[in-house]
Amino acid sequence: MGQQRSRRARKRTGLDRRHFLKSAAAGLAASTLPLLPEDGNAAQAQTAKLSFVHGVASGDPLRDRVILWTRVTVPGGGPVTVEYRIAIDPGLQTLVQTGATITDASRDHTVKIDAAGLEPGRTYYYRFNVGAVRSPVGRTRTLPVGNVQRLRLAVASCSSLAHGFFNAYARIAERADLDLVLHLGDYIYEYGNGDYGSARNYEPPHEILTLADYRTRHAQYKREPELQEMHRQHPIIAIWDDHEFANNAYKDGAENHQPDTEGDWATRVANALQAYYEWMPTRVPDANDLRRNWRNFSIGNLADLYMLEERVGARDEPIPAPVQLLPQAGLGVYTQTGAYTDPNRQLLGVTQEDWLINGLRGAPRNKWKLIGQGVMFAQLKVLGLPNATRLSQYLNVDQWDGYDPRRDRIFEALTGTAQHDPVDNVVVLTGDIHCSWAADLTPDPNKLLGPRFGGYNALTGEGSRAVEFVCTSVTSAGLDNLQALSPVIRANNPHFKYINLDQRGYMVLDITPERVSNEWWYVTTIDRRDRGQSFAIALENRRNENRLRRGSRSTPKANPPPLAP
Repeated sequence: MGQQRSRRARKRTGLDRRHFLKSAAAGLAASTLPLLPEDGNAAQAQTAKLSFVHGVASGDPLRDRVILWTRVTVPGGGPVTVEYRIAIDPGLQTLVQTGATITDASRDHTVKIDAAGLEPGRTYYYRFNVGAVRSPVGRTRTLPVGNVQRLRLAVASCSSLAHGFFNAYARIAERADLDLVLHLGDYIYEYGNGDYGSARNYEPPHEILTLADYRTRHAQYKREPELQEMHRQHPIIAIWDDHEFANNAYKDGAENHQPDTEGDWATRVANALQAYYEWMPTRVPDANDLRRNWRNFSIGNLADLYMLEERVGARDEPIPAPVQLLPQAGLGVYTQTGAYTDPNRQLLGVTQEDWLINGLRGAPRNKWKLIGQGVMFAQLKVLGLPNATRLSQYLNVDQWDGYDPRRDRIFEALTGTAQHDPVDNVVVLTGDIHCSWAADLTPDPNKLLGPRFGGYNALTGEGSRAVEFVCTSVTSAGLDNLQALSPVIRANNPHFKYINLDQRGYMVLDITPERVSNEWWYVTTIDRRDRGQSFAIALENRRNENRLRRGSRSTPKANPPPLAP
């Protein structure tokens, strides 16, 4: 993280605020004033201009700290000293902390400050500067402690720049009452121009492989004004999925990686991870193993959040479906027989799986347990029959269906054993599939004899052990021509309570001690920058019910802290 020094303070400052950046797109045209001589920068100051064109961001908030991020564009590429200020007001008049760090080309001139010593449940404003050159002002928030009555967050995933504009990020940025944003992966895409989508071109124009490639692609994304504004206004908790590496990635390779022409997979993963940790406001959980990205967050007595790693840590290669149905979407037909029933095939890996199960079992029953993860947990079948028949036909080997014995272990924990009580109040939050879904989670959704016989009652939800909300994409292509098949999908998958295959947008999750309510919001278009959006539906899980009900649109929080100027 570079050489960092900080100074905590609470004082008034006479800084002139007239030069503060005022607009949502300020990061794109941030100040390029001449660099002033300071802390070893005098030589550059004579010839160079410096800027913060990639904006600011914050992430991984805890009760007393948060990661603050920026990137300095330094003509000439030498080391530079970057100062930061944290305040409790948008004008940065009442400072609580200041400090400085050195960044250089070894970390692509990115800056990450793990700002500690903050108060829980409080909104802060921050800014970076190099001499007189100032970044945009950012806004962040620490996690609350104690008796927490409400948490409100947005959920997003899958932003293919080649498919259109990031209007969903702009709509999230405008919501001043959010506590944080969850990003469930596919933050960037690895493809070259025309490989997947053609609405906009990538930098670099080819598929990314090297460290320089991954850095350049992250830099391009961070220049997008909608994404930049979402980062500027809200802290983010993010996980990666496959496209931060390559399509359908697993521990030893990927569908979109050809070793003969693209080199060693481990080298590509190392390049992707280095760029990811440089360019994302994410704490490094394990410096000795960058693939180990799972972590948890405690939100007072209201909720625990578990963020999972499901790609390059332990996942075994998916088994191709013997019958290809929609190969362009990665969908085929297979049954839970043969190699698909091998209990040794891993998705999370035993270490992460144990960590998750022990965390769920050890949490208080009435506390919400949120699981942020990349691929759909609920079964998705083209032909739905009880498990015992082994005749159900599944559609997607890349999701938990392709690792059914490992999912059974999670269900065993939720259902309870002779040694362990059942786990209640679990909500799974998922991205990846570019469509919207809501499901009751039950081990055998097509066994209709009811929970007394190990089945599921689709009319009442009895037999469900948890619920899942699946977020659509920001831009990435869904199953836009198959919406008419939704009734067929529902008939074979009675645990699904909402399906939307063809709209882009985001989710808003509103959590109280009594219920978790989820709303799907859709943008009007991704073909151009546009402010239009619409509310679609709300579904909720009430405390200790472990099943979905129809909900209503939640009311925004009153008098939220002001957005960053």
